[in-house]
Amino acid sequence: MSLHDDAVLVLKGYGDQEELRGTYLEHLAAHPDGLWKSCAEGHITASALVVDPERGRVLLTLHRKLRMWLQMGGHCERQDATLAQAALREATEESGIAGLTLLPGGPVRLDRHHTPCAWHLDVQYAAVAPPGAVEAISDESLDLRWFAYDEVPGVADKSVVRLTEATRARL
Repeated sequence: MSLHDDAVLVLKGYGDQEELRGTYLEHLAAHPDGLWKSCAEGHITASALVVDPERGRVLLTLHRKLRMWLQMGGHCERQDATLAQAALREATEESGIAGLTLLPGGPVRLDRHHTPCAWHLDVQYAAVAPPGAVEAISDESLDLRWFAYDEVPGVADKSVVRLTEATRARL
C-alpha cells in the first residue's frame, strides 16, 4: 500500500472534525502528490505531541524557522510507509528520544495552517515518552523544553493547546 493510500484510509477512519477531514480527503483526491512538499497547493504533514503522562507534561520544540513552541512534526518522506510512521519518525528525530510509542487509536486531531512553504494539512498524533527519557535538540530546533499541561496555553498557540487537550482526554 502506498503512503497516499494509507493517508486516505487513516482519514476515512478518523471520526472527528468532519469538515476538515473532508477537506483533507478532497485534497488527496485532487492531488496525487498531495503528501509531498513539492505540492504547491499544500500537503499533508504528520506530527506528534510527545507526552510524559506520569509527570503530567509535554515536550515542545522551539521551531528554528517559525520561532514558536510546537509539537514535533513535519513533511512526509518517501521512506515513510504510513502517516503514523512519519509522525513517529519526526517525533524521534526532533526530540532525540528513542523508544517513543504512539497512543493507540490513530490521529488525535487535524490542523490546517499556512507556513512559509505552503498550506500544511497536519495529521496530529501523540507519542508517549518512555520512563527516564532524555531529549536532545536537533538542527530544526532552537530549544526543547518540557511544559506542564497547564503551562501550554501560556507558551503555545491554540493549535498546540487543542492538541494537548485532546491528547489528555485520550490518556
